[in-house]
Amino acid sequence: MENKSTDSFEYESVQSLKGVGPAVAEKLKRLEIYNVQDVLFHLPMRYEDRTKLTALGSLQIGQQVLVEGVIDHSEIKFAGRGRRSLLCYLSDDTGAIVLRFFHFNKAQQSNLSIGQRLRCFAEVRRGANRFEMIHPEYKVIQQHDTDIEQSLTPVYPKTEGVHQTMLKKISDQVLAKINQGCLIDWLPEQVRQKHQFPDLMAALSDVHRPDKNADVIALNECKTKAQQRLLFEELLAHQLSLLQARHKIKKTRAKKISVSRTEYAKFTSGLSFELTQAQQKVIAEIYSDINNEHPMLRLVQGDVGSGKTVVAAAAAMAVIKTGHQIAIMAPTEILAEQHFVNFSQWFGEDICLSLTGKDKGKNRQQKLEKISTAERQIIIGTHALFQEHVKFKQLILLVVDEQHRFGVHQRLALFEKGQADNGSAGAGKHFIPHQLIMTATPIPRSLAMTAYADLDYSVIDELPKGRKPVTTVVVSTARREEVIQRIEKSCEKGEQAYWVCTLVEESDVLQCQAAEVTAQQLTEELVNVRVGLVHGRMKQQDKLLIVERFKNKEIDLLIATTVIEVGVDVPNASLMVIENAERLGLAQLHQLRGRVGRGDKQSACVLMYQAPLSEAGKQRMSILRETNDGFKVAQKDLELRGPGEVLGTKQTGLMQMRIADIVRDEYWFSDVKAAAQHIITRHPQSVKPIVRRWLGKADRFVNV
Repeated sequence: MENKSTDSFEYESVQSLKGVGPAVAEKLKRLEIYNVQDVLFHLPMRYEDRTKLTALGSLQIGQQVLVEGVIDHSEIKFAGRGRRSLLCYLSDDTGAIVLRFFHFNKAQQSNLSIGQRLRCFAEVRRGANRFEMIHPEYKVIQQHDTDIEQSLTPVYPKTEGVHQTMLKKISDQVLAKINQGCLIDWLPEQVRQKHQFPDLMAALSDVHRPDKNADVIALNECKTKAQQRLLFEELLAHQLSLLQARHKIKKTRAKKISVSRTEYAKFTSGLSFELTQAQQKVIAEIYSDINNEHPMLRLVQGDVGSGKTVVAAAAAMAVIKTGHQIAIMAPTEILAEQHFVNFSQWFGEDICLSLTGKDKGKNRQQKLEKISTAERQIIIGTHALFQEHVKFKQLILLVVDEQHRFGVHQRLALFEKGQADNGSAGAGKHFIPHQLIMTATPIPRSLAMTAYADLDYSVIDELPKGRKPVTTVVVSTARREEVIQRIEKSCEKGEQAYWVCTLVEESDVLQCQAAEVTAQQLTEELVNVRVGLVHGRMKQQDKLLIVERFKNKEIDLLIATTVIEVGVDVPNASLMVIENAERLGLAQLHQLRGRVGRGDKQSACVLMYQAPLSEAGKQRMSILRETNDGFKVAQKDLELRGPGEVLGTKQTGLMQMRIADIVRDEYWFSDVKAAAQHIITRHPQSVKPIVRRWLGKADRFVNV
């Protein structure tokens, strides 16, 4: 049972601490610090050693050190454009260093005068003639001042108006309280002993206030026993939270749907292509899931062009014959339209209906009526499906395509639509829709296991027969003329090409203007090539019309913004040029590259960059040149950008770890899963407090 006295201590308002009034408490909320326990679990992100002085004569570049000396000379130096800097020459008995300040005022300048003794902390850098410290932290001291830190200095994540001194003061107060023994360790003894973890109070004390003799390098690499204990528990909290969500949904009822071999054979024989072994395997997993009274919760990953849409169609076929409804949610109107065309071909237009933002007035009202009366069974749409007045009658399957592009709340809103009384379950029954989540942005298995522990996991790891890997080349804009000639030759042979204009200074307007200018230039340069243009600020019907003309080979070269990243499927297009490719991330570049290579022709992707290329830019280009495998690309993307960016959860709080790192700590995952099952089975009373302790308010997102 949860100890009430301890619980009341842990959940005391942060305003119970000395020095924290309403204004400071408001600022602390930005750091997700609401109560005393949140202070304890707001952990240092790195450490500095200010416990000993380093002689100026023994400094090395890159060191972060505490030094002491006397100012011999100070001066103001002027650089170009009126820029100035204050230089202070500091020396001790062993050597000297320059302190450089770019931002300073008169009071500071007079304070840093000849003869003043300073104690400074900063990183040592190479200067023009000698070592430098740029904007060091410093204080003026007396000759015999021996007041030096007795423990390593923690550096906490901070926010505007909340400085390190404040965070250290409030954590000191809370650490003093827990040392009185009023903090429950919810990690079972068996788990602690298995991994030789310290108890919680010892771990927190060591992490917040490490001994001055502790290994700073090990601390900054998160390798100490105390840190390992805490990051393990954080990964465990995420796992438990997601398993809780899964358990909650699995306790609900769903419509049981069975599919006979005859029905499946009839569906596959009507297709114009043969399903791959991987597609058949994933369809079998889906059929097994929906032939159950509990809701399916399945994530299907497949690389660009692996054929996820037909897998969703096989699931839809199973539902159609029961007379119920399927909602298919796509992130863009182009992709929604693509799905509508495909599903209409497979099942007939009298079964399918598309609902997007462009539907207005009477037309929209008629569509809403067809959804609410179940006159249409397959409803395909964008975010328009979330709107309150969209009522389903018999929704029992929810397909979310490109799931990472939807906000968490949007996905939850659509899921809840299926929970309304749909009139099909009979008296007293309440059905939850089966959920099929699809993504063409491969997520590394390590991340999927952690972020989607509530979902079963399928991978379409095979491309359709006849597909050839796309050749990727990297060229600078200096070779633009060669690229244009290559487009001309491709189009002369009857092939088609894309030219993608990327984001300009984070502005939609400028991006579209850049695309318009490029289209005009290329139309003038490529006299015999039919050029089309599509961008985000065009009317939806105009966009769809251009894409349709491109599909029908009435356009040879399609100039586009990244609006074509998903949903455009033109097998005859064999050349993709991405201008200013250095502006895009790996996942987006891989998605765009996936627009070609969809037919049996050898395809190419040209990544055109503006020199000079940054180190990160070189890495991205190199990865894409080396591999077409989306999972390898995704692993590298995860290493470069981190889980919050890859999952699209940066703004939601989900996967924003305090001390754990999904890439670095992957080796713990199997032990974390085993511990989670052990706690759920043997120590269920520990689940809620562990989740609440680590996730705070973030666990409100786990039900999607």
